[in-house]
Amino acid sequence: MFSALMDAARNSPFKTPFTKAQCDAPAGSAGPLVRGRTIAAAASEEVEFGSTKFFLLCGVGGIISCGSTHTFVVPLDLVKCRLQVDQAKYKNVFHGFKLTLAEDGAKGLVKGWAPTFFGYSAQGAFKFGLYEVFKVQYANMLGEENAYLYRTWLYLGASASAEFFADMALSPFEAAKVKIQTTPGYANTLREAFPKMMGEEGVMAFYKGLVPLWCRQIPYTMMKFACFEKTVELLYAYVVPKPRDQCSKGEQLLVTFAAGYIAGVFCAIVSHPADVVVSKLNQAKGSSAIDVAKQLGFMGMWNGLMPRIIMIGTLTALQWFIYDGVKVALNIPRPPPPEMPESLKKKLGVQ
Repeated sequence: MFSALMDAARNSPFKTPFTKAQCDAPAGSAGPLVRGRTIAAAASEEVEFGSTKFFLLCGVGGIISCGSTHTFVVPLDLVKCRLQVDQAKYKNVFHGFKLTLAEDGAKGLVKGWAPTFFGYSAQGAFKFGLYEVFKVQYANMLGEENAYLYRTWLYLGASASAEFFADMALSPFEAAKVKIQTTPGYANTLREAFPKMMGEEGVMAFYKGLVPLWCRQIPYTMMKFACFEKTVELLYAYVVPKPRDQCSKGEQLLVTFAAGYIAGVFCAIVSHPADVVVSKLNQAKGSSAIDVAKQLGFMGMWNGLMPRIIMIGTLTALQWFIYDGVKVALNIPRPPPPEMPESLKKKLGVQ
């Protein structure tokens, strides 16, 4: 399997930015890369683009970026979930924080940190690692010219495929997290919640929310990756006042953060109704996603949108910033914004 992936990567339209000779070439020299698009950080003697090590290290970057950021915003996530399942008790974000502190103290704000950390670390490994795998595979299937012309569809397809598997790893932990955070007295820790859920509902307790989780996370991830990739492309083309190869690593990471936040706002909006259903479904024993959706109604599925925009916007920006930072630190190849292939320029008469 991995040998096939490596062959695909070597023949991929995404290959050319990553070879050491190209990345080390001076900006003004004749070479395959367009002036202003080389990245010094991409040069690496140890990590070959498309190698098994490359994909595994991308997975490690996903673990670090997703596990750390989701754990960091557990207090906001807890209040958001409580707003979604009990709007009558928790009036708004500030009231939710105040009430939680009054009832449970400061310790109550970090309830559910363990399933959050382990669940989203597992999800991050699959999300980012498999995204790189599928992006290479699909680009190779399309060919260099079509991969450029239909790159947005390529990003959407690769991210959707990756998230499909990532949610299978996340689902058990997400179910436990919601139980801990929204059902008073049910469990205080992951070690308490898992056996209790298994005893009451069996294995399905951990996967009954998988379909709505897919409905929430797949559109979210498609928007997260496609919007990010296109925003980075547009920022360097129209906003950043100098070519990318003239930007320092810090400046490149700031562009990454800005693009990540913009993508995060759109992510939160498109995935919010399904997020509310998942929260309510894991709280309500024996209910189906359709039952919960009918009970909530259209307006009810938008409860807690503002705190989620703040949370997801910040999360997405930090995740991309950390992921890109890990790539820099580990000398993992980082692609520049895509350029039109020379063969396509000749066909279209583009200079």
